[in-house]
This record gives sequence, C-alpha cells and structure tokens, in this order.
Amino acid sequence: MKTLLKCAFAASVGLLLAGCGDDVGKVSLGLFTTKDVIIDAKNDPKIPGVTCHISRIEANLDFADPSDMGISCRQTGPITAADLAKIDMGIHGEVIFTESLSILFKSLKVRRIYDAQNQTLLYLSYSTKETNGSHKHALSTVPLYGSAAWVDPALSIGTKAN
Repeated sequence: MKTLLKCAFAASVGLLLAGCGDDVGKVSLGLFTTKDVIIDAKNDPKIPGVTCHISRIEANLDFADPSDMGISCRQTGPITAADLAKIDMGIHGEVIFTESLSILFKSLKVRRIYDAQNQTLLYLSYSTKETNGSHKHALSTVPLYGSAAWVDPALSIGTKAN
C-alpha cells in the first residue's frame, strides 16, 4: 500500500521515485552525487512481444540535465500480424511511453515507427527539451524477420502485381 501511495504521489507531481517504475538496474554515479543511472524494462503496449530497456540518469530533486538516454529493444516473445494491425503505420508512428525526467518539466518519450519496406519496428527515445542546442535521442530497431508478422517480400511483390 505504501508503494502504491508513493507512486500515486509521484504521478501527481510529475517526479520519478524509486520503486515506481519497471527498474531492472540502478548504478550509482559516485559517492558525492545524487545521480544514478536507472535501467527500466518497458513492454510495448500494442506489441507485447517487444521489450525495450531504457537507461537514463535519475537526478532526484536536482536541477541537473538528465537528457541523455539509451534504448535497446528486442523481440522477447511472439509478434503476430494481429499485433501489427493495432499500431499506427503512419510515418510519424505513435508515442508509446512518456516519463518525467526532472523537476524542470523535461520528459523522455519513446515513439514506435513501422518501417514497412524493411519490415522493422523502430523505437526512438528522445528528450522533449533542447539541451545545448540539441534534442537528445537514441534509436533501436526490432526486425520482424523470423516472427509470425514477417511477410516474405517475394510473396508480397507477387500479390501487388496481381
């Protein structure tokens, strides 16, 4: 119950608190700092066979810039054509995760984009605030080859010609 209350409070003020996320790792950046590297595991809400691991700086109640992040997404279960039918196939894709990064109203977003030509899911993580003239971002891909959602290009070409 205490953890639930902490999470509800954190959500209401937009801050990240330990124990509220899907933390799978935490590395201290040193004895004299309040910053840690946090590694979260997030499952794609519409493609449950994909898990993304996101590393980011957690700066508890600190004015530091926690914009740097890394992302690595992999197939961790089945991906079906029915899963793909549920996603936004447009060029802009869709935001699938949003998380507050600091008390300065900066957030981390992860957007899924489908590359139909290469039958690959792209996962772009990015900061919503500019830092030193740049928006920080990272990219990871999940090829559909070998999954139930993959379509043999020779078959799809033959279908288009008819």
